[in-house]
Amino acid sequence: MTITTAAPAGSALTTRDEYADAIGTAIRAAAAYYGSGDSPLDDASFDLLLSLIQAYEERYPEHTDPASPTGKVAGGAVPAGEVAHTAPMLSLANAFGPQDLLDWEASVVRRLGGPVTGGFVVEPKLDGASLAARYQDGRLVRLVTRGNGTSGEDVSHAIGTIVGLPERLASDASFEVRGEVLLTTAQFERANEVRAAHGAGPFSHARGGAAGTLRAKGRPYTVEMTFWAFGAVERGGSAVLPATSQAEVMAFVAAAGVQTAAATPAGLTVVATAAEAQEQVDRIAALRPLLPFGIDGVVVKLDSLAEQSAAGTGSRHPHWATAYKLAAVERRTRLLDVTWAVGRTGVLAPTAVLEPVEIDGSVVRHATLHNPADIERRGLRIGDTVTVRKAGDVIPRIEAPVVELRTGEERPIALPAVCPGCQGEIDRSQERWRCAQPADCGRIAAILYAAGRDQLDIDGLGERYVRALVEAGRVQDVADLFALDHAALAQAAGSERRAVKLLEQIEAAKGRPLSRVFCALGVLGTGRGMSRRIARHFGTMEAIRTADAAAMTEVELVGETKATAIVAQVASLGPVIDKLAAAGVNLTEPQAERPADAGAEGIGAGGVQGPLAGQTVVVTGKMTGALAAYDTRDKVRELIERAGGKSASGISGRTTLLVAGAKAGGKVAKAEEAGIEILGEEAFADRIAAFLGC
Repeated sequence: MTITTAAPAGSALTTRDEYADAIGTAIRAAAAYYGSGDSPLDDASFDLLLSLIQAYEERYPEHTDPASPTGKVAGGAVPAGEVAHTAPMLSLANAFGPQDLLDWEASVVRRLGGPVTGGFVVEPKLDGASLAARYQDGRLVRLVTRGNGTSGEDVSHAIGTIVGLPERLASDASFEVRGEVLLTTAQFERANEVRAAHGAGPFSHARGGAAGTLRAKGRPYTVEMTFWAFGAVERGGSAVLPATSQAEVMAFVAAAGVQTAAATPAGLTVVATAAEAQEQVDRIAALRPLLPFGIDGVVVKLDSLAEQSAAGTGSRHPHWATAYKLAAVERRTRLLDVTWAVGRTGVLAPTAVLEPVEIDGSVVRHATLHNPADIERRGLRIGDTVTVRKAGDVIPRIEAPVVELRTGEERPIALPAVCPGCQGEIDRSQERWRCAQPADCGRIAAILYAAGRDQLDIDGLGERYVRALVEAGRVQDVADLFALDHAALAQAAGSERRAVKLLEQIEAAKGRPLSRVFCALGVLGTGRGMSRRIARHFGTMEAIRTADAAAMTEVELVGETKATAIVAQVASLGPVIDKLAAAGVNLTEPQAERPADAGAEGIGAGGVQGPLAGQTVVVTGKMTGALAAYDTRDKVRELIERAGGKSASGISGRTTLLVAGAKAGGKVAKAEEAGIEILGEEAFADRIAAFLGC
């Protein structure tokens, strides 16, 4: 079987045969998705296929096939299970944008005969397998899958393996909770490690892993899953659930001991209008990269149970709720090749070459592979159909191959026999393989890193020029950059004009603060954040050089092992540091002259208590105006720390200030809810004016 990818925008089914083929493809995909969890279509492709089928049926209603999956629970592909549901367990209609949400609200208003007065509940749409859990006298007695919506499969053997679904409640109540069971990111990784240890193939994605695990019996190992409830119904003639609102029902369920969507970082929010619901959708979408599990949308429901009843339920889905689908961050494509490069520390880095696929608005052609052990652990082969996910919604990575879609033509990934950089020996003593001569092999990568935007920021010094300088013997380390003359740069760049610009950039780099210069040295285990802490603590390069391991441990987040390694590396870099000093490179940090009795926190330039002392600051959106120069995350962090504050990437209980730039996202709404101070760019620039341009 080959993977079917999403059709191009504007594609349509034009003939009855195409329509029939599309129905067959959709039904097979739905059966796999709701059965084993591994479908030949990813979510985005399945949604598009359904929309094409529905569009054809709207144009040619006389051709509509009774087998069509449109509007049916589980696409109409899942047979009835052996356990009848207490009440129908239906799927939700989809909304794909703000207008769809408004159209849904309008349909609800028509059904109610007036405006919605009870408000809306907004919660994340967890990307898992739907499950009904029945409690009798406070004891968990049965688990049932959604099945075809009328009846499902008994999977009670999974009782005791699902976090958030206790075997005993805090009371003796009898009711049924409904929710999603899934593998969190950590559980997914752990599950694949356990499966590899038992000779089983990896799960291709978390949702399929949860669906398969729910049905599995007799495995010699256990895979832990997590449950979040999104609803509850009465059972056995009892009447214990609140009868007023959805939010109150979920609060009752949570108080009984069952985990609900309210316990997720995205939370469960009640709002008064559809416009406010859209704001919550945007907020949750912005949180998506930070969530410890996958979501594929946001659910919006009427909060009032009376209004839910009045809006009614159809044979396919409830009219009182809708699923606002988000852009896919996980897709399937084909692994075409794996290339190898040598990093600045000599690590051999594999990169996956992919058949281009659109993920969350961008075309992905490459993805991260960590090391040879990871490749083998995931069981990857060239030619595999693979699940690709944007890690943190930024860096694409391969989750796993879809083993069920293999054709037999796939081939093993060839691991390098020699270093791809220098053709020398490879050190295979650790999971991350390294060149046996990293100082020589990683030289080009190390110098490119040193010249990078967040280190010395030598704009225009690209790989081609660095390679030419290294091969000509003009540059052996970062300090050699400052000894280059016009002739050497003109020869490397092939242009007199470019040589002039490069010289200007190199001269400007001499004035960078110590934290950037120290980071440019590439000391293992430091990076931008640690380099800033070290530079702020010691103030001068000379103080860093004379520090022993005990003194180094006084730096925040530096333990004994790391301190010993840093001190040793700094000592070995002595000749390079001497050359930097001789070239006139700045080797001091702007705030070095602070009072001897003052702590490191909250101290700004010149030893003055900074305006951000004691504050944890989050910045969102693009910086403009007086802050336009701070156009990377590291530059913003550096500025905040110079002004005495701490920088954080996400809103938390420790956050005291949010700086909102252009096109700020959902963090603003979350900060407002938490009562956190919010400043615009101009106000923030005024507050820290003394530290701009330092």
